[in-house]
Amino acid sequence: MTDSTQSRGPGSIIRRRPAKPAAATTEKHPLSNDKTDAGIESRRTALGILTRVNQHSAFADVLLGARLPDLDGADRALVTRLVLGAIAWRGRLDYEIERLASRAIDEIDPAVLEILRLGLFQLRFLDRVPAYAAVDTSVGLARETKAARNASGFVNAILRKATRGAVELPDRSANEIRWLAIRWSHPAWLVEKFVNRFGVVDAESIMAANNEAAPTAIRLNLARGARDEIAARIRNEGMDIALGAMAETAVVTGALRFDSESFRAGLWHPQSEASQMVSRLLAPSAGAEVADVAAAPGGKATHLAELVGPRGRVIALDANLAGLRNARAIAKRLGHDNIRFARADITKEIPLRPASFDFILLDAPCTGTGTMREHPEIRWRLKPDDFPRMARIQSAMLAKAAQVVRSGGAIVYSVCSLAPEEGIEVVREFVATHADFAIDANPPVCDFPAGVVREGGTFATRPDRGGLDGFFAARIVRIRKP
Repeated sequence: MTDSTQSRGPGSIIRRRPAKPAAATTEKHPLSNDKTDAGIESRRTALGILTRVNQHSAFADVLLGARLPDLDGADRALVTRLVLGAIAWRGRLDYEIERLASRAIDEIDPAVLEILRLGLFQLRFLDRVPAYAAVDTSVGLARETKAARNASGFVNAILRKATRGAVELPDRSANEIRWLAIRWSHPAWLVEKFVNRFGVVDAESIMAANNEAAPTAIRLNLARGARDEIAARIRNEGMDIALGAMAETAVVTGALRFDSESFRAGLWHPQSEASQMVSRLLAPSAGAEVADVAAAPGGKATHLAELVGPRGRVIALDANLAGLRNARAIAKRLGHDNIRFARADITKEIPLRPASFDFILLDAPCTGTGTMREHPEIRWRLKPDDFPRMARIQSAMLAKAAQVVRSGGAIVYSVCSLAPEEGIEVVREFVATHADFAIDANPPVCDFPAGVVREGGTFATRPDRGGLDGFFAARIVRIRKP
């Protein structure tokens, strides 16, 4: 999870809106009653979400956030795993379905295809689901789905055929990119991009991590108490938590309880560890005035409000009005009354005086390639020209935001992307064309794990290293004039 999801600005690929994030989960789910209505109900819910995501461009986390509160804990876990897993593994599933059915994917009715994907995902990736349960519930879904009713026999035949063994992958030596794309269920053009950037070994590691469930992390609100005291209160409410290793405020948990007193009291907020580290990289001093110029959905803005303390102030800007409303609601629940919210599209203009802030945060809209665990549909929606397109938007935002930095002040530029076009290349181009700015080679954060802050001062995390979302950030300082 990142902050939560809500549109962050013009041209953003992923929508970052205030959905209640789904809890990270494994395949462990009680299945003794799978042939009952309860057994098919979780699949029915998952199928409805998958249909809207794959056929109507909806966002999985938003739909899960709206639906999961109505389910019990075991069904929440299963529905979450079914939805995110079936989307992530769609490429691999479609490869098998084509061969099992002896027809192209586009020749299969979309409603039938979604049922096949859901059933085959259970057969291939959920060890605790008996084969009969995966097949029988899929056939049941076909019979009750108007568009698939006449294809229930087809669904039954294909899935029963699948139970006899997996379809063999193509020859890796003949076309390694194609093999990697099928093996790890990523588009071939994106696989090639990862291989060119990271090499084959690391590219495989990243893609494997992209198909795993992300750790569920929360940020403790230290404005409401000491770390250990808040953690104890959360544990007393039945949440299983472990203090995070990467960020002081981070806690990793098995499930989120939005009905808990600790949540209502503003003691914590869902936010990934890497996202929390970005705010700390800015390192604003107590009592400082900070501008967060792309502030929706509010996780980082409220974290900055905690860091500067009640005598400090955060100016939170964003082009998205709904995102600002969500951020304001989060701030109210967390008890931060030192944030002022204003709507502004900083690609056009920034409504702040030049050289008026010592600390600026620009968490720019991006392709989101570092968050594919939480947003698996990203990989199927991205196009190659999205990277340079987003880089142009990011560069424009950075140039505008930098105008507000005082001499001797700092701006943190961050993206939840693994693409260098959106990360280091944007920063290098900026400092090359702005002689009074430089990357802070020794950012004032000494407790981050080794390897997170690279030589030269840039910050980078990856999902295959410590379970962190993939972020890039750089702390850029305005050089004092002699």
